[in-house]
Amino acid sequence: MSKICIIEDEKSLSDLIQMNLEMEGYLVKTIHNGRVAFDLASKMDEFQLVLLDVMLPEVSGLDICKEIRKYSDVPVL
Repeated sequence: MSKICIIEDEKSLSDLIQMNLEMEGYLVKTIHNGRVAFDLASKMDEFQLVLLDVMLPEVSGLDICKEIRKYSDVPVL
């Protein structure tokens, strides 16, 4: 089963996206904080897709994307 990671600080938006993806049969992990996502960047290769917000608390989405690229070529939107 495909796994998708949502990195989004707005809980209502991430909940809506997660619900729709799960209804389509995806496994979804949601991260609401930029620092947490940055610290988990080395583990993003377990996902088939990362949905990444640019404006996050503590660490920007652009910095997180750069960190993910050090470890994985997972698609990032």
